[in-house]
Amino acid sequence: MTGQIVPPGTRRFGADGASHFFGYYNKSPWDPSGRWLLAHRSPLHGGALTGEEVAEIGLFDTEGDGAFQPLAQTQAWNWQMGAQLQWLGSAGRRIIFNTRDDTGRDPVFGTPFHARVLDIDTGATRDLPLPVYVVAPDGAAGYCVNYARLAHTHPTIGYFDGASVSAPSDCPETDGIFRMDNATGEIASVVSFAALARLDPRDSMQGAVHWASHLEVSPDGGRLLFLHRWTRRVEDETCFLHRLLTCNPDGTALRLLECSDHPLPQLDDTFDPEAVGLFDYEKSEYQISHPLWIDSERLIVWGPHDGVIGYHIYNDRSGEVRRIGDGSLNENGHMSFDPSGKWLLSDTYPDAETGLRDLFLWDDTDGKRLLARLLTDPALVKTDRCDLHPRWNQDGTQVCVDSVHEGWRAMYVLIAP
Repeated sequence: MTGQIVPPGTRRFGADGASHFFGYYNKSPWDPSGRWLLAHRSPLHGGALTGEEVAEIGLFDTEGDGAFQPLAQTQAWNWQMGAQLQWLGSAGRRIIFNTRDDTGRDPVFGTPFHARVLDIDTGATRDLPLPVYVVAPDGAAGYCVNYARLAHTHPTIGYFDGASVSAPSDCPETDGIFRMDNATGEIASVVSFAALARLDPRDSMQGAVHWASHLEVSPDGGRLLFLHRWTRRVEDETCFLHRLLTCNPDGTALRLLECSDHPLPQLDDTFDPEAVGLFDYEKSEYQISHPLWIDSERLIVWGPHDGVIGYHIYNDRSGEVRRIGDGSLNENGHMSFDPSGKWLLSDTYPDAETGLRDLFLWDDTDGKRLLARLLTDPALVKTDRCDLHPRWNQDGTQVCVDSVHEGWRAMYVLIAP
């Protein structure tokens, strides 16, 4: 395809005739040894999900023939984040992912979704009471949200229990972020939506539905970051309002780092949400998105600060904020630093005319370095699109992305220069 740049040595994992993907940018598919890649497989190319669709959980052996090795199945997944598939702990022989069980409901959210731990060596499984969003680096705890709420507020990252979705209560004391002990299954509330709304309340929160996403645990396990979002119109993502917060694992020392509350002309009755482009929301001047810890003090996020949108680094302890890449990092992306802290890895959303998106590296000294330029599929929409979601391997020598530039959703591993 004209305009594409695929670097020499790029290796594809996943054959035509099925979709193979990992999911989000915030977790690495590689095990600690660097040999095995976690992945999802679906017979579908895209389309809206109802909860009946089955995805397989499996592995690619990067030292073998590259064939997909299935391990389990799940009905709790979406195209953006999959089943929140991730390695559990540093040994790299157990995985955790979300699944669906229609024989019972979880004890907090009342949904059929929960997490499952699988021992790769023995095949033994153990179920946990809540679905997980992210686990602590040592694997001891998982942080959990209500995926049925997300199916209503932000369906791109929700789980479905049938084609229709019920509207949740707007801002309850009983819903929010929960911490789950991955050994015992014990559950504790971290923060409720009602408590979040009481923290520096805004007029726009009145009559709005609230949710949380982008939960991330600091490398030392001592802090949790997340986005608090709310809206009066879930159908139009440009009406979403955002705050970036951090807290201790038990919800104490809650700290508000950024808020992008702003007037919303889109709420006017004459506004036409159909006039909003597919990626206009991701390119909004008010968007706060894709936060990730750099180390146990600093985090990076795309968002506005002092009226300027861009890549910003926040110090969770001092409150210092610094913009990076002024003049070169001007588009929202899924960003992370390599283990050495030198290179920022990120991507762009597709160009509206060409459908091409860039995968690149950046640092303060060497500037921006293009790794690849890949085509997306214009038939894919918000809920089933295939973002690149670049992820580092453990030693920062390789990058893995999900892409559809060859016609089918597959995983690609590139050498990082």
